[in-house]
Amino acid sequence: MKLDEILHGAGRYKKVKRIGRGTGSGHGKTSTRGSKGAGARAGWKQRIGTEGGQNPTLARIPKRGFNNFNFRKEYQVVNVADLERFDDGARVDSSALAAAGLIRQGGLPVKILGGGELTRKLTVAAAKVSKSAGEKIAKAGGTVEQA
Repeated sequence: MKLDEILHGAGRYKKVKRIGRGTGSGHGKTSTRGSKGAGARAGWKQRIGTEGGQNPTLARIPKRGFNNFNFRKEYQVVNVADLERFDDGARVDSSALAAAGLIRQGGLPVKILGGGELTRKLTVAAAKVSKSAGEKIAKAGGTVEQA
């Protein structure tokens, strides 16, 4: 028999605390619940974060400001220069932009920005179009539709 074989299983199985089995067990009478009060009764639970009379951490942290995060609307952005890859007279909408690989998903709203130049006559359907982008599309002979 080797020392490492003896200690291999040592502490592996923790003894179960058997409560309410008489005073001789050391966990009899009140069964580790103390005496009286809600904690001694069945069905009692302590609220999460309770610090025993001290003001809980969550109540100590100040509430500050307002957050519009849940109400925001995210747009997929495309510049006017990127529309140059479409043919003259083509209708450019979210599905066409997704097929061209300019946006990730066809279902999400698109915003056209005025970066670069446009020489092709296109019909652009987007949720939002910047002022400069609208002017450049119109200057090239195209039209803008609200999608």
